[in-house]
Amino acid sequence: MSPRRTDAGGRIDRLRTIRFTFDGAPYTGHAGDTLASALLANGVTLFGRSFKYHRPRGVLTSGVEEPNALVTVLRGEVREPNIAATMVEIYDGLTVVSQNRFPSLSWDVSAVNQLGGKLLSAGFYYKTFMGPAIGPLKSTRFWMFCEHFIRRAAGLGRAGTAPDTARYERMNAFCDVLVVGSGPAGLMAARAAADQGARVILSELEPHFGGSANWSGETIDGMPGADWAARAAGQLEGYDNVRLLPRTTVWGYYDGNTLAALERVTDHKERPGKGEPRHRYWTIRAKSVVLATGSFERPLVFPGNDRPGVMLAHAAERYANEYGVLPGNRIAIFTNNDSAYRSALALKNAGAAIVAIVDVRPELSSEMRELADEAEAKILAGHAVVATEGGKALSGIKVQRFDMVNGALAGDPRSIQADCLLMSGGWSPTIHLASQAGAKAEWNAARQAFLPPKPTQQWIGAGAFTGSFSTAEAIAEGRAAGLSAAGGTGAPTALPVVEAAPGDPDPAPVFEIKADGKSFVDFQHDVTAEDVRLAHREGFVSVEHLKRYTTLGMATDQGKNSNIPGLAIMAEALGKPIPEVGTTRFRPPFSAVSIGSLAAERFGDLRPERLTPMHDWHVANGATMYSAGLWYRPMIYGHPGETIEQAYVREARATRESAGIVDVSTLGKIAVQGPDAAEFLDRVYTNMFSTLAVGKARYGLMLREDGLAFDDGTTWRLGDQDFLMTTTTANAGKVMQHLEYFLDVIWPELKVHVTSVTDEWAGAAIGGPKARAILAACITGTAVDNATLPFMGIVHGKISGVPVMICRLSFSGEMAFEVYSGAGYGTHVWEALIEAGKPFGLVTYGLEALGTMRIEKGHVTGAEIDGRTTARDLHLDWMLSKKKPFIGSAMMDREGLIAPGRLELVGLISLDNQPLNGGAHIVEALDEANPHDSIGHITACCYSPAFGKYIALAMVKDGKARRGTRAHISDPLRNRFGPVEIVSNHFFDPDGSRMHG
Repeated sequence: MSPRRTDAGGRIDRLRTIRFTFDGAPYTGHAGDTLASALLANGVTLFGRSFKYHRPRGVLTSGVEEPNALVTVLRGEVREPNIAATMVEIYDGLTVVSQNRFPSLSWDVSAVNQLGGKLLSAGFYYKTFMGPAIGPLKSTRFWMFCEHFIRRAAGLGRAGTAPDTARYERMNAFCDVLVVGSGPAGLMAARAAADQGARVILSELEPHFGGSANWSGETIDGMPGADWAARAAGQLEGYDNVRLLPRTTVWGYYDGNTLAALERVTDHKERPGKGEPRHRYWTIRAKSVVLATGSFERPLVFPGNDRPGVMLAHAAERYANEYGVLPGNRIAIFTNNDSAYRSALALKNAGAAIVAIVDVRPELSSEMRELADEAEAKILAGHAVVATEGGKALSGIKVQRFDMVNGALAGDPRSIQADCLLMSGGWSPTIHLASQAGAKAEWNAARQAFLPPKPTQQWIGAGAFTGSFSTAEAIAEGRAAGLSAAGGTGAPTALPVVEAAPGDPDPAPVFEIKADGKSFVDFQHDVTAEDVRLAHREGFVSVEHLKRYTTLGMATDQGKNSNIPGLAIMAEALGKPIPEVGTTRFRPPFSAVSIGSLAAERFGDLRPERLTPMHDWHVANGATMYSAGLWYRPMIYGHPGETIEQAYVREARATRESAGIVDVSTLGKIAVQGPDAAEFLDRVYTNMFSTLAVGKARYGLMLREDGLAFDDGTTWRLGDQDFLMTTTTANAGKVMQHLEYFLDVIWPELKVHVTSVTDEWAGAAIGGPKARAILAACITGTAVDNATLPFMGIVHGKISGVPVMICRLSFSGEMAFEVYSGAGYGTHVWEALIEAGKPFGLVTYGLEALGTMRIEKGHVTGAEIDGRTTARDLHLDWMLSKKKPFIGSAMMDREGLIAPGRLELVGLISLDNQPLNGGAHIVEALDEANPHDSIGHITACCYSPAFGKYIALAMVKDGKARRGTRAHISDPLRNRFGPVEIVSNHFFDPDGSRMHG
């Protein structure tokens, strides 16, 4: 028998033993245990180290609100940090390690931080560290020295680097009624709505339905609450119109009654079943929502309240009743309300000795005294706990007389031996989802808690969520809420009868016991009561500012434990009542959400990998492939021993000297057809397309509605009513959406049809001085001389028997041609072009060489069209038609878009012959120690084989006027500083003589 496992009781399967490890040590538990309950059963009291001071911490709660016992779960090489031990279901082979400690949990060298005192008080990370002058550490250099160590110390768990091999799924669901929470209120609401014929979804974040009924020890309808809940859930399972979602946390409430939920499908399994995802992300759209999310018990704030062995009273009751585990053998209780007396009796019945009940209230009801007598507990009314004793486990407490009217302590402290202290500071309804849905919470003086706001969306509350803390009230409210949500009335019916311990749910308005020592408000972030008062003294009087300055209630806590005590202390410091101070707005997610579930099918084995028709040829011929958007494209065709730079320089140089060929199948291709196609393109592009002759192409620029540049490309006129638009690879989908929106919503009268044909065409661009000769050697059915195929001309012919369409246009500054064929013939045409080019020295080149030549030419791409630039910034104002309106024309001349001092496109030449980096800043005066006054940044860079120098394109303030001047690169992140010359962005073939031939 485990040291603290009870002889009987609980809902665990005592016949099934589970083996797991914690920090490398082997332990056993039973099926149905959480990691927290299993470790407690084995006598473990130390679960983790606190965030800032590295104080020893034990488990505080039994559910999702746990702030202390955060662990890292290991599955092979994959590690998932910051998981509450209270939410980890044990299984054979479970491997868990503690966090935020070195070298071990029991001996942590960073515990020396506890000596830091005021040096590590709230907000120290926001302050500038000045001095002292120690050698080179002068002025702010001392801060820069300290910053390194502060950043290393930040956080709790350590994220892994191994790829996550788990699968994730995304689901959409629609229902008439979503019930969140399956306690007595939630079960009754789901049943009532289902009986009205409504489509119901019932979600529960725990593995079992029933909520508090599973551990309260109450009797419902003549049977134990857990049995009643199991029967109710079983009945719901038989309904065709009910979907049950256990292990599912509804974590976000959004507009339009849209809610987000996370289902933990296989976290509790040693091995997932075939095809099972680890997590399933649900987007639920409900006509109406019933919020039956219950409430959280609050801790009390007093010195030493964070010591291992100090726990919330209801959590200890749950461990005893649901898991058959005693959190201690000699238990003391500290409370300001009646609910702790029920916990005392439950723990006494489970086998613990209740050594004392310390109650801040001087007068107690006869019912509470009877419960205390039944628990054989001595009552210390009008007393408070002022200290705890022990190290990594509790050994005793100190209590003192307490006047709850003025908060004064009197008399001498007395010591009580105890290995566990349970505290109960009242209950806070779990109003997080209601807060996310909108409106401000409302303070209830009797409950000393914020109750839900008046609904701004279609939701109804029930049970402890509304401040109705008795099970009988929860059952009645749940049924009424379910009927209302389903739009029914329902005949009066007898409700289940509840037998429960008596008690007044209203606590005394006592949140803090002021005595010597650290009193913690937010256990997760080591925020003390004095930190809250410090925030007030430093001027942070808004609750939102308090939250950010102290980190109170941030991260996974989100105010679950700390919110009300922190607000009470701030209110006292301000001399205002709590409702006047207010509460923070709770934000999604309610609890931690895996990033994998958010990505879902967009990640891993369900993510599409788009391959061009020539992909296999590229791989077989030594191409190094990488992902460009969803497409896989050749980066380089490297020779043995070549670096990436050497390979792309060789490819680009060979293209300029003879000819090169590149796969451009990924360019977006959209067929624009219909009687109004030309008119439509005139409206979409900044320049004119209705005047374009059949058999010709034109370069076009699109703006967004706000006047900023959106995309560029060429559009070919294949017939009077038939155009082929090409777009950048990355923007193909966005441009298609853009076109469809304007046709469907803005100009539905236009007779135009747009079709994405990107996958229908394979494309190869062949360029260089010998490109025309290579085409002439393999084309039939057409000539390719200058008269037949002028710049931006289009011809049709055949290559190796395959029909092709050729347009003469250039991206690189060389004479170049784009050859399109049906996708199924792409490799065949590609190979025919390469065979024809062998006598001419044709090379294949990848994206790196393509980028190099476009930089040399000064052509813009998405790096420059980044959502902030205008046509004028990019020197494309010559394309802005003055003869017609177009999308963006009404907004492109706004004051801010034509003001002096905007960033403009320029070229840069490295003057120290060292590589440049994308994103590096450009400054007029170099200051390596204190980089400042950026005048722009690099958008793209390369080594130019045409010039034998490192060059770049950049966006620079008043860039055109700065041509011919010098500046500096300032890139402290990569420690790159150096001089550059600002020149025209047209490095190569500025007059177009090579391109036009």
